[in-house]
Parts: sequence; structure tokens; C-alpha cells
Amino acid sequence: MTMQNDNLAHVETPNGTQPTVHKIGGTSMSKVEDVMANVIVGKRTGADLYNRVFVVSAYGGITDLLLENKKTGEPGVFALYAGSDNDWAWGDALTKVQARMIDINADIFKDETDRKIADRFVQERIEGVRSCLIDLQRICGYGHFQLQEHLMTVREMISGTGEAHSAHNTMLLLRRQGIDAAFVDLSGWRENEQMSLDERISAAFADIDLSNVLPIVTGYSQAADGLMGIYGRGYSEVTFSAVARIIGAAEAVIHKEFHLSSADPRIVGEDKVQPIGHTNYDVADQLSNMGMEAIHPRAAKGLRQNGIPLRIKNTFEPEHPGTVIDDVWAPDDSRVEIVTGLENAVEVEVFDQDMVGLPGAGEETLAAFRRFKVSIVSWSMNANTMTFYVEAPLKQVRRVIEVIQKRQPEAEIQTRKVDIVSAIGANIQSPTLIADATAALRDQGIELLAVHAPARRVDVQFVLADGGYDDAVRVLHWALVEKTRNGNTLAA
Repeated sequence: MTMQNDNLAHVETPNGTQPTVHKIGGTSMSKVEDVMANVIVGKRTGADLYNRVFVVSAYGGITDLLLENKKTGEPGVFALYAGSDNDWAWGDALTKVQARMIDINADIFKDETDRKIADRFVQERIEGVRSCLIDLQRICGYGHFQLQEHLMTVREMISGTGEAHSAHNTMLLLRRQGIDAAFVDLSGWRENEQMSLDERISAAFADIDLSNVLPIVTGYSQAADGLMGIYGRGYSEVTFSAVARIIGAAEAVIHKEFHLSSADPRIVGEDKVQPIGHTNYDVADQLSNMGMEAIHPRAAKGLRQNGIPLRIKNTFEPEHPGTVIDDVWAPDDSRVEIVTGLENAVEVEVFDQDMVGLPGAGEETLAAFRRFKVSIVSWSMNANTMTFYVEAPLKQVRRVIEVIQKRQPEAEIQTRKVDIVSAIGANIQSPTLIADATAALRDQGIELLAVHAPARRVDVQFVLADGGYDDAVRVLHWALVEKTRNGNTLAA
């Protein structure tokens, strides 16, 4: 992402008030009436409606249909197109997306004129994508052109269709209520000029007066270096962060369908968890490492470097202040704020006697994980053994192991599935935390395989035998959060 802050003027309304930037996730976007009543409009009237910017995700499930299902891996339009040079399965999938988008339009638009405008917009985008993919497929029928070279561009184009749909619809709904909303399309649709992310956002906001216009912005932004290739499906949060940075937002707000709480209430129980009122970006980074993203780490970096606090709010509880994340929160007392983790992680143990005393030992092993883009959650090393904990499909892990074995033929490599539960907090310096946690797990008969406690003490990771995740979360939440909250310190 190109940083051009020196060339960007922060946006202020005539009264000098800094705007706020909001992001609405896909699950929340699907609850259209709730979003309108609780987030975008609510009880606001007049000037209170403005001086805000909304960056929106595609409606829930649409990006899965366009790309691939994030959880199951079921192929969507892109995956089908990338996997075949000549069959029309991708075309049928694209038609299915169009039908789903039009069904959404029928559900949310009561005004027939608005619905027809929305349907025409969908048809124009979908048929534009179809024509482009057919043309590319035809060109790649010649030996001089290879489809593989263009697939990331195709993925970017297809993905942006979902955000364009939801942003355009939201603009229409707001205008029907008499609100001066603007559809800000950052997707680069039918644009010839290549821009960096910062340049595209700056150009889009150049003529918008935030004091009397409410921008509805696509979560996907076309950029010269490609958001999807760098940030994956976290691109909408990167766009959101860049918008906040470029217009000089006073605060960035993400609206989710849940509170950022001390644990998953579905595991621990609604009556035992508590919303997190205030924390810092260090904690947000650790949550991302555990797959529980409050915000994409690259997006958090942009906010953090520019001194913009992030607020996480529950879409369905608009009066609740939510969680504030900034770079200054540093509690004096030690406390575990969140207990979360990864179910079904994979432990990869590499034993190699040749590593002993060898400078740079482990570099080739790490390179194998990087090559196959396998994210390492945690790892440790001693004289002759490296142990890695990763979250990735077993097929991908096997490819890594094949490369390691080829480069280190004398190495003995073992793998097993494990669960990882992490205790996270801005200050967890309590000298008894690990002892209390291990004792609680032992008392409940939960097998503990390893503990990782970095010196900074923002998180402590407990590696457990596979199958004990929910029980371990409940036990550690009780031992490290509930007992402390109820007045019994960890040292007691």
C-alpha cells in the first residue's frame, strides 16, 4: 500500500469537526432494516446525518458465491473459472449470483422504481463481468497468452462486484428517505487509469462535501498493486483504514453482529462473558493471530500509525459504547481481557541433528512455510528441534513438509492436530498466571502439551490435545477472567 500522507489534505467540515469513518460487515449488511435503524440513520436528522463515511462489505454470502466459500472451500465463480479453460460451469455460477442479488433487491426495496434501478445495476455489472471473462478466455486460447497470468486481476474484478451491489443499494435506500447519499465506487469499474490505493481514494473524495453528503463506499478498491493479492479477503478493512487515514478521521468504527467480549459466549455462556470496554492495538494484533480479527492487522497498522482510535460496536445494540482500541491503553493492573484460540491447528515438529550449532539454522524451514503461504501462529526452537503451530489445510501442510524433507533429508518430521487457546491482554504480567492456568487445566483433566509465553506478555498460548478446545476455553476463562472479576485475584 502506497503511503502518501504528505500529499493528502485531511477533510474537515466547515465547522472544523473531523469526520468519522464506519465499516459495516457482510453479516450486518444483510440485516438491512437493522443497519438503517441502528447504524446509518437511527434517530438522526439534519446535519447529524452527515460528517460520516460508510465503507460497506458485500451482503452475507455473496463474496462466497463470487470467489469460494470461505469455510467449506466450495468453488464460486472465480474458482470455477480458474479451474477450467473451456467449460461453462463458471457462467452458470455467475447467473446464480445475479439471481441471488436480484432476490436481495426484491427483499429490501419497497419502491418499484428503486428496485428496477437496482436490478439494472446488477445486470450491467454481472453481464460486464461475463463479457470480460469470455473475452479473456478467448484470448487465452492463443499460445501467446496464459490465463494463469491474469487470474489475480480476474479475482479482484469479480470480488468488487459484491461491494458495488451493496453500496449502490444502500445509496438508493438513503435517497428514498431524503438523505443526500453518494455512491462512491472505488472498484475501478470501466476505468482505464491505474492508481494507487491512496490516489484512488483521494480522487473519489476530492469533490465531496462531508457536511451535506453521506458517502457510501465500496469495501473493495482497485489499486495498482492489487489489494486481493496482498491482503486476501481482508481487503475491505484495508480500504476502510485507508479512507480513515486519508480524510483524517477522528475515529474509525466497525459495526459487527457481536460485541468484542472476553470469550465466545456460545462456548462460555452469555452470562459469564463481558464486553471489552478499552484495549490497545497490541491486543488486536494477537486476536488476528488467533483468527479472531477485530480488524485486519495491516488495516490496524494504518490507524495506529496515524493516531486514529478504532471502536468496535454491536450493530444490534446501538446505545452500547462498544470497545475502543487505541495505542495508549496500558492498564496498571495485570488482567486477562480475552480468552480465545484456534481449534484444529496443526503442530509440525522438525528434528534435525545437523542444526546443532549451525548459524541460521531454521531459515530454510521457515522459507518453506512462506513459499506456500502457511501462516505460523507460533513456533519454538531448541538445539535440534523446531516446532511450528499453523492453521492451514492438511494438503497445504503436506506440501510444506515435502519441501522441508527435500532440503533436509536427515530431518525427522512429525505432525499432529492440536488446539490452541490464548489468554490475551494489554498487561498480563501476573507472575502466577501460567501456574493458575495450568493448575486449572490439570484439575479438569485437560491434557496440556506446551505453553508459549513471550517476554512482552501480551498473550500466553496453551497448546492442548485435539478435541479439548471448548472445555479449555471455559476453564481458562473461569480461572483467568471470572475469578478475577469476582474479586478473587489470580494469586489467591
